[in-house]
Amino acid sequence: MGIDISHSNPYNVGLNPKVQFNNYGKKVYFGVPGYGDSFQCRSPYAFFDENYIKQTLSQNPEIKKILAEHNIPVELNLKELEDLKSNHCKNTLNIAVAVANNLPPALRYMVNMEALKDAALLHDFGKVLIPAKILNKPGAYTPEEHKIMDLHTELGYQMLKNSGVNEEVLNLIRRHHDNNYPDINLQILNVADKYSALTEKRVYKDAMTPQQALTVIYADVKSGKIEPLIFNALVQSLNKQPLGRIVNNY
Repeated sequence: MGIDISHSNPYNVGLNPKVQFNNYGKKVYFGVPGYGDSFQCRSPYAFFDENYIKQTLSQNPEIKKILAEHNIPVELNLKELEDLKSNHCKNTLNIAVAVANNLPPALRYMVNMEALKDAALLHDFGKVLIPAKILNKPGAYTPEEHKIMDLHTELGYQMLKNSGVNEEVLNLIRRHHDNNYPDINLQILNVADKYSALTEKRVYKDAMTPQQALTVIYADVKSGKIEPLIFNALVQSLNKQPLGRIVNNY
């Protein structure tokens, strides 16, 4: 389905009266989500378990192959996994749901909410295999460290692909840093992940305020990386709940 917003009227996005979208000048195509979901009977929290992770490592040789190619030891960063479950991934889930609920009806019906929620909670699952010294490095990454960090999307996909998680959720996990894939669920996840990360304190940075984070994300809107209607839905959700910790959706 194509959504032509090239002649849309200016509308306020909630940052301030001077920030508007006007004649954005592009067509946006969102893929229609698949609704078959073999994963509905099981909570994604079940995967945040040391025994499950050890089992999947033994059953999927591709995971150890990926780690070996980058000289990464097979060690579980369980502290990071617990922190993701309790903080970043949970917050990303809540923001993603709020964004979806604030979309115009014509877009909201295209969202596969269950897939989006599952993917939001599991999107950084692969970080359990990223060495703590890289995840918690206070300074800038080297090119090789960047490559290792980027592996978490593929590692998460590999760790979950034989677990009963459906293909749409797996693809969202695998591509959640992809700014160029025209799927509404993926774009919502991308924005929610980015806002959550920007507003969290990390060892290498202070937490941004909501206004600062929106300014960073708005630059991606202007460059065409983020669909403006999704950004507007993020702003609307934050106007209702400024910190973005909307509700507990699981």
